[in-house]
Amino acid sequence: MVNKIEHIGIAVKNMDDANVLFEKLLGVSSYKMESVESEGVLTSFFQTGANKIELLMATHTESPIAKFLEKKGEGIHHIAFDVEDIQAEIARLKTEGFVLINEVPKRGADNKLVVFLHPKHTNGVLVELCQEIK
Repeated sequence: MVNKIEHIGIAVKNMDDANVLFEKLLGVSSYKMESVESEGVLTSFFQTGANKIELLMATHTESPIAKFLEKKGEGIHHIAFDVEDIQAEIARLKTEGFVLINEVPKRGADNKLVVFLHPKHTNGVLVELCQEIK
C-alpha cells in the first residue's frame, strides 16, 4: 500500500541555477545534495512541510536524466510514492498488470530503495516507489 507522495522529481540542466531558483521559490535551502553514480545523476532535495522536491541533473550524457532532458527539456520527471514494503508492492502491482522498469529494488538517493513503473502503464507518468532503508 502506498503511504504518501514521497517527492516530485524535476529534471534540470544546471543544478546551481535550479538550486537558487527553488531556494527563492520555496523560501528554504536544499537540505541534501547527493550523487547517485549508478544512475549518473546529481540530486538536490528541498523540504517544505511534509512535501519534498528532488532536483535531478545528469552527470554524464548516457544517464537517463540526460536522455530525458534531450527529449523533453527541463521539468517534472517523476512522482515518487513512499511504501513500507517495496517487495510486497512489487508483487501486488505485477498482479495488477503493471510493468516495472526494474523489478529488483536498487539504492537511490536520500537513503531509499527504489523501483520504477513503466510510464506506458501509468498514463505517461514515471512512477517511483521508495522504501526507507533501515
